[in-house]
Amino acid sequence: MCDDRRVNRAGQIALPFDALQAPAELAAVAAVPTDASLAPLYFVRHRRARRYLLRVDPDGRLRITIPRGGSKREAEAFAARNVGWIAGQRARIHPATMAIGERIELRAQAVEELPGRLRDLAAAHGVEGLTRVSIRNQRTRWGSCGRDGHITLNWRLVIMPPAVRDYVLIHELMHLRRMDHSPAYWRLVEQACPDFAAARAWLRVNGRTLR
Repeated sequence: MCDDRRVNRAGQIALPFDALQAPAELAAVAAVPTDASLAPLYFVRHRRARRYLLRVDPDGRLRITIPRGGSKREAEAFAARNVGWIAGQRARIHPATMAIGERIELRAQAVEELPGRLRDLAAAHGVEGLTRVSIRNQRTRWGSCGRDGHITLNWRLVIMPPAVRDYVLIHELMHLRRMDHSPAYWRLVEQACPDFAAARAWLRVNGRTLR
């Protein structure tokens, strides 16, 4: 992520593809796996399971089944040894290349869904000042927020897991309160999106495949 020194000439602050980590004191709040390439993930205990099992859900989340007598630490270590397979499964779900017709349909879906979702989140968190929402084919950022209240969103947000998409929307909405990436700004993000660190980890691992 860019810091407050990277507000551009149009008075916008942007969330780029290659986002940096949040301040350590805030990132530690959310539960994130040791290997960030595994996020987002969740564990399921199964008494009849004889071994650790991995599955990538349609929304990109990694499901790790823990057998009887197993532990989360061993489960995560098992997943870390199979990170290549996990990345391949996620790329299959959200391939990097799309047919032109599919892109057109997804962009239309983004225009229909994203502005409404953004406004719903603004209302839910009491954020004021949103004046306009634009959906664009941004090549270097997921979204941006102007000082005039104009938020621009990347249409590719519609192919992200809902929790990751909402994090990006909340990230931009919080800039209507603070036009920087200061510790105070990240506290606002944390309050509105407690699992923001897991969403950021997902973007670091999978963001490039969505281009």
